[in-house]
Amino acid sequence: MDFIDNDFAKEASCIPQVTRQSPFLTGEGVIVAVLDSGIDYFLPEFIDTYGRTRLIGIWDQTAVPNPQKGLMPPAGFKEGVLYTREMIDEALSLGRTDGPSKAPVLDLSGHGTGVAGVAAGTKLGVAPKTDILVIKLGNPVPASFPRTTQLMRGISYAVRLGEELNRPIVINISFGNTYGDHRGNSLLERFIDNASEIGKNVIVIGSGNEGASRGHISGTVSSLPKAELAVAGYETSLSVQLWKCYQDIYDITIVSPSGERVTLDISNVKRAQTLRRTLEQTELLCYIGEPVPYSVNQEIYIDMLPAGSGSYINEGVWRFEFTPVSVVTGEYSLYLPSYAARNAGTGFFLPTPEVTLTIPSASRRAISVGAYDAALQRYADFSGRGYVYRYAAGRVDASGHLPAVAEVKPDISAPGVDIAVPMPNGGYERLSGTSFSAPIVAGSAALMMEWGIVRGNDPFLFGQKLKAYLIRGARPIRGAADVPDGKTGWGALCLQKSLPL
Repeated sequence: MDFIDNDFAKEASCIPQVTRQSPFLTGEGVIVAVLDSGIDYFLPEFIDTYGRTRLIGIWDQTAVPNPQKGLMPPAGFKEGVLYTREMIDEALSLGRTDGPSKAPVLDLSGHGTGVAGVAAGTKLGVAPKTDILVIKLGNPVPASFPRTTQLMRGISYAVRLGEELNRPIVINISFGNTYGDHRGNSLLERFIDNASEIGKNVIVIGSGNEGASRGHISGTVSSLPKAELAVAGYETSLSVQLWKCYQDIYDITIVSPSGERVTLDISNVKRAQTLRRTLEQTELLCYIGEPVPYSVNQEIYIDMLPAGSGSYINEGVWRFEFTPVSVVTGEYSLYLPSYAARNAGTGFFLPTPEVTLTIPSASRRAISVGAYDAALQRYADFSGRGYVYRYAAGRVDASGHLPAVAEVKPDISAPGVDIAVPMPNGGYERLSGTSFSAPIVAGSAALMMEWGIVRGNDPFLFGQKLKAYLIRGARPIRGAADVPDGKTGWGALCLQKSLPL
């Protein structure tokens, strides 16, 4: 496909008012870090007018270091290879045929290339003159939480580079998963909260595409004492997370499609424990967790695996029944893996679309971005939803004030339907998802940091201050009268109104 643009999405986000006219922002002097699947650095979107790369570097965490050839990870790290600007320029000079021998970085999915193009592409991007740092994340390690440590290292390196160069940096994360309590309490999200306080950075994360995936159900043991799960055929495995208040004690009975039952006697489990049960042709591995130092919530993790020599777990309707023993709140939430990791027919009956934002977008100090349809001016139903925590009436804070809102996620929304993205090896496609809403906000943040930090109008325009400016400039989306809400946050990005011009 020939070149297509994102003019409509930019106009909906009030971006041309500050790029095509005074103050003529381009993102110059700012770094945009894309932590993703890699990049096709040969594309014109990532080359300047002199034919040189706009990439400040690529850290390929999947590559194998080779000290004899000068292929080493960044200083202080042990995995992967850092390809410098000079190495990438040398590869460009050799062309697509011979160049990859100098910097053999691939983007097999095209996701990272698309994200980088939307945020900072030379023709397509919101901030076309930023320097781009690409961190190709390492492969998930078997029997571990996928990519968590690789992502942490990538964030650490990006933040450190910004400090070393004394330059503002925007970090974009356009992926996530469903594993966690979705309240910002995961180890990764707490790490992001801490990283956001180092140097002049801002971290932007998409809220995910689980809003309409039927992967979440919540309730109380009194109002919804059972939850039903449809398991489609040919599921080789399936996991179910249950998150609850630790002080609530209730037993859980799991009922198979044929009516076989097994009860997990949670009331008799005092410490972390693993239970093994079998129903029909499905083996249940049940981990009964306990609170951890950074969260008071309790996790109960149920892994459903084929029993014996079978290849699939039992299809049909599975039921989870809750029997109160000693209940204070009685609240619970059940989560399935991401929609991409399960068959289309697998999901909860009567699902709860609220609090479906993916991990790590619940990080409190990150800018979490939902998606809306700019053409129809309405919320995109796939967009991961969050929450609005309000103080109870009459409750005041330590200063004696009565805040209207305690916490909101997502923070803001941006166009995320039919967004033009560059593809590896050339051409453009239109794709949808919060993966492409986030880089619109990331590029906008780069423009704001150029205006504030690089040009000296506000040397402290980063972190939570930048988020506050974005929130203040946000405009309501049709149908979202009660702003803020858990769908679009404080509203749609409007960059012109976010800058105190």
